Amino acid sequence: MSDHVVPHFHNDSGVAVIEIGSQEFMCVGANPPFDHPHVFLDLGNDSEVICPYCSTLYRFAADLGAGQSRPPECVVRDKAA
Repeated sequence: MSDHVVPHFHNDSGVAVIEIGSQEFMCVGANPPFDHPHVFLDLGNDSEVICPYCSTLYRFAADLGAGQSRPPECVVRDKAA
């Protein structure tokens, strides 16, 4: 997993729904340099939320761990040197 304290997710593949195991997270839209402003989203008592920038639908999935997603390639990973 990346070193982010708050998990970051992207939608480079353009999927309709990203299932996540986190209640609070950041959406970056696409991987840099094609990202939008990184927006903090909080599900609160809801099970899904739509990013106001890229319209990606995020849905909470209790079977996933914090910082995990389905599809798994939607997790933003830090680039190691």
